[in-house]
Amino acid sequence: MSVTLTINGEKRTLDAASDTPLLWALRDELGMTGTKFGCGIASCGACTVHWDGIPSRSCQLQIGDLEGANITTIEGANGKAAEAVQAAWQELDVPQCGYCQSGQILAATALLSETPKPTDDDIDAAMDGNVCRCATYARIRKAIHVAADKMEG
Repeated sequence: MSVTLTINGEKRTLDAASDTPLLWALRDELGMTGTKFGCGIASCGACTVHWDGIPSRSCQLQIGDLEGANITTIEGANGKAAEAVQAAWQELDVPQCGYCQSGQILAATALLSETPKPTDDDIDAAMDGNVCRCATYARIRKAIHVAADKMEG
């Protein structure tokens, strides 16, 4: 089966079974390894991508259901919110092992795109389900606040 998606602004055609998870199409078919496999059941957030601007778990999205979709991966994250988040992540040295960070960054970017000045409760709600095995949650929250400040200035 052939499915055409826009991935990071570029039309891409995938020749794979319609029930292939987007995660594996990205990693195995397109060589885009920034999106990580964590749990395979949409519980950890490591595989988060943006599907038409909404943070989504790519391990549970079948490519056959995504014809014509607009997908953004960590490799294509750009714009004011994404740049502020990435700068804050570096400034505060957020990652420890780094495995979950592409999903964390994409979730934070979506939050700041919708809520430019989030409260701690907003952050907790938006980041819920993005698991960090190294428990860098305090640094992640602080980095989101720093990124929000960067977007203002």
